[in-house]
Amino acid sequence: MQWRVPLVDLAYGDEEKQAVLKVLDSHWLTMGGVTQQFEKEFARFVGAEHAVAVSNATVALHLACLAAGLGPGDEVIAPSLTFVATANAVLYTGAQVRFADIISETDLTLSPQAISALIGPRTKAIIVMHYAGFPCKMQAILEIASQHGLAVIEDAAHAAGAWLDGKHLGVWGDVGCFSFFSNKNLATGEGGMIVTNRSDLAEKARLLRSHAMTSVTWDRHQGRYYTYDVVELGYNYRIDEIRSALGLAQLEKLEVNNARRRAITRRYWDGLKNTGLVLPFHASDGAPGIIPSCHIFPCLLPAEIERTRFIDAMRSEGIQTSIHYPPVHQLTYYEKKYSPPRLPITETAASREVTLPLFPTMSDEQIEQVMSGVKASLATSLGGGKPA
Repeated sequence: MQWRVPLVDLAYGDEEKQAVLKVLDSHWLTMGGVTQQFEKEFARFVGAEHAVAVSNATVALHLACLAAGLGPGDEVIAPSLTFVATANAVLYTGAQVRFADIISETDLTLSPQAISALIGPRTKAIIVMHYAGFPCKMQAILEIASQHGLAVIEDAAHAAGAWLDGKHLGVWGDVGCFSFFSNKNLATGEGGMIVTNRSDLAEKARLLRSHAMTSVTWDRHQGRYYTYDVVELGYNYRIDEIRSALGLAQLEKLEVNNARRRAITRRYWDGLKNTGLVLPFHASDGAPGIIPSCHIFPCLLPAEIERTRFIDAMRSEGIQTSIHYPPVHQLTYYEKKYSPPRLPITETAASREVTLPLFPTMSDEQIEQVMSGVKASLATSLGGGKPA
């Protein structure tokens, strides 16, 4: 379908084309010098001691869990209002997930009080997810973690270019994980990054991402080694030079693009505040110390609006929408694996959530089209037919 306003679009230009051509001209495509430069620049940008580039954010989360020592018999507290990879990464290690509720319909991040209520003798870590690029209550969560000796892993897939009290999201906990999927603020198609200030975690992640080999192909190409050993059960979680080159080009644009995302978000907040929609995170606008990345724009429909009808009405207007997210604990695999937890706020918010288009190259006309489409679609969905 040809959308008048798509949900997302790439903010790509000649810089990305030239970056890829430069890699092709180098005749070196696998993980090498460009990747090392991407890691260095990303670490500098977020203020981390270490950055480890990987093939996607799911494997970043898996490696973070392994580096934190998670394994069979351990439990990890995590949100259910997230992409399923957050929970899957825990299960890959043999550990189990305990799902915690979110704070409220206006703050869709993990509740510190819900975390505290779930801590038990087998709890070993907390995974937070900075929903839409707005920060979790990190001070409170870190205090809980410190009291109980728990690791904190940040799912920062939404949070490239997001800050809390002058500190980039992803470097508050023990380790942070970023996504560079095509719809992300920094997009390389696939790709991810692990960041940490702990040398032991970084060394573990670097080792495991490339089959736990003591030297990698780039080292041997440079003549530093001629063979290798394998010292653990590792994985092929490497990124390639093309995606790293795209990442470097995108990193240069990130702050400008995020500023545009924040401006569009404020336009939506102002234009939709009297429609009956619940607008999560609106209260944080202008809050001291919070600079969100505004990765997506979530809104919650009024209870009397049928979501499917609203989405269909938006589609008829040529406007693409989405849902973020079907709660993980309600997905078939997890329903079979676990007794359903009681997450009333998550379930209520998720059942009414719709994500509106948001990308930095949106025109002012497209923003107005979305807001007009929302108002018309609300009227249609409420009455079950055409607006009067």
